[in-house]
Amino acid sequence: MRVAILGSGAMGTVLGAYLTKNGCNVELIDNYQAHVEKLNSCGAHIVGTVDMVVPVKAILTEQMEGVYDVVFLFTKQLANDQVLPALLPHLDGNSTVCTLQNGVPEPFVAKYVGKERTVGGTVLWGATFLEPGVSELTQDITKSTHLFEIGEIDGTVTDRIKKVAEVLSHMGPTMVSEELMASRWSKLVNNACMSGMSAVCGCTFGEVLDNPKARACLSYIGREVKRCAEAEGYKLHPLLSMPEPPHCLDLKDQAQFDESMQMWLDAYDGLRPAKASMLQDLEKNRPTEVRMIDGYVCDVGDKHNIDTPFCDIVVDVVEKIGRGELPLSMSNLDQFPDELFTFKL
Repeated sequence: MRVAILGSGAMGTVLGAYLTKNGCNVELIDNYQAHVEKLNSCGAHIVGTVDMVVPVKAILTEQMEGVYDVVFLFTKQLANDQVLPALLPHLDGNSTVCTLQNGVPEPFVAKYVGKERTVGGTVLWGATFLEPGVSELTQDITKSTHLFEIGEIDGTVTDRIKKVAEVLSHMGPTMVSEELMASRWSKLVNNACMSGMSAVCGCTFGEVLDNPKARACLSYIGREVKRCAEAEGYKLHPLLSMPEPPHCLDLKDQAQFDESMQMWLDAYDGLRPAKASMLQDLEKNRPTEVRMIDGYVCDVGDKHNIDTPFCDIVVDVVEKIGRGELPLSMSNLDQFPDELFTFKL
């Protein structure tokens, strides 16, 4: 079986290292030449909660040859218009593309490669790109009950999704879900909340947690995501340390708000050193996926006449940082007016 990881940044490098180490035939594909060269010459160096060097095979996007059986898509959604047409010649009727991108990318990917070749999933661990050839695994995956949750768009359990799960199991426990899109929205809580605020504040997850106003923003953003998910017909699943069900994100009273504030501390205790990929993009003066994450919540809110003021501000602030109009600083919390905070911090 030929396996490819298309987009071998932080997450792709870590996945590629584990798959290779545990006997999977995988190619790491990226357009960052210095990174590809370092991977081939020195191997994938994974640091953080582990320290290992794994010899891997890496190629540039234009060096793809032949047909892949399974492709894990880890590129930014911003790049889909470029990378998916380039991938098409390397797929056949039996190929499967599993998008592990942030947000809710499955419908867009399916438009390019066909619904019959598209599956998706959420990644339940974090990584940070440090330098060419080196990525940091930011949590202890040995303590995780599962590392991936994958599924078909329509929720059926097929032979191909089982095949994808078998490949991912080379890294760790993988769950096949019959409710992929609900899981996507559940993961979107984490992306929109913690990744959004890490980018807004220019800081690590731990620094977001330690600031009461920033942590309160997590809860208010979470309520907006939950309302939009339910409007679309999806019920949020427990994710990380969220209660079952994550009722505290309703924020109907002070008690729920207080519970949600504690939930974030519990959920992200092992991820405090992590930086959002959006923040990493801002630090490198690259475009971010904020429109595909918090902006997606705003779009769904508009569709259902649901107010999303916190997500609106996240999008506005991150884009202003990208244009150089605001700094990468905790001072950006001032962009959230006090009147939006209806509960005591």
